Amino acid sequence: MRFKYLRTISHPLIQEKLTTMRDRRTPNRDFRQLLSEISALMVFEMTQNLPTRSISVETPLGKNAKGLKLARRLALVPIWRAGLGMLEGVHRLIPQAGVGHIGIYRDEVSLQPVEYYCKLPPNLAEAETIVLDPMLATGGSAAHAVTLCKRAGAKHISFLCLLAAPEGCERFFAVHPTVPVYTAAFDEGLNSRGYILPGLGDAGDRLYGTEK
Repeated sequence: MRFKYLRTISHPLIQEKLTTMRDRRTPNRDFRQLLSEISALMVFEMTQNLPTRSISVETPLGKNAKGLKLARRLALVPIWRAGLGMLEGVHRLIPQAGVGHIGIYRDEVSLQPVEYYCKLPPNLAEAETIVLDPMLATGGSAAHAVTLCKRAGAKHISFLCLLAAPEGCERFFAVHPTVPVYTAAFDEGLNSRGYILPGLGDAGDRLYGTEK
């Protein structure tokens, strides 16, 4: 495998939703709904091996039942602005998770990440931190966001995206070689503007109806 820590989630429900999202005819409203749904499904798949601890609870019938609790709390960190479209579905699935926000945009000329906001939950060292962004394209924003989480103390980090490009993976894993990346598809590459091909267009524009 070219990238040891790249995980592609190939569940049929995820792939069907991704196919609809790629379609240029899919309206903004449906795109937003699909992004929320597919993000929740992907998190369900990627968290199946989270550490747990055993507990006992009393049922309404007065009996004790053995069960499990997560051994660590969770923190969700969407990268503005497209990552916000993933947050709703994931947070609905894990409502107890703390939420941080990182604002990064990609300079259209240099294609380098520019940070403009960062607010992260406290005590990230004790959390499973999931960074959210639909695209791992050039890899600059994703790598920078994970760096910010590490600076804040995060030790258990994963990155969740819908699409990943080889160029983005090369850059990301050069900076964070053991941080796992979960994606729904590994696409061909980037065009001259840094967009993933075949891709699904600009996720932020399609989320919020700001296509030109």
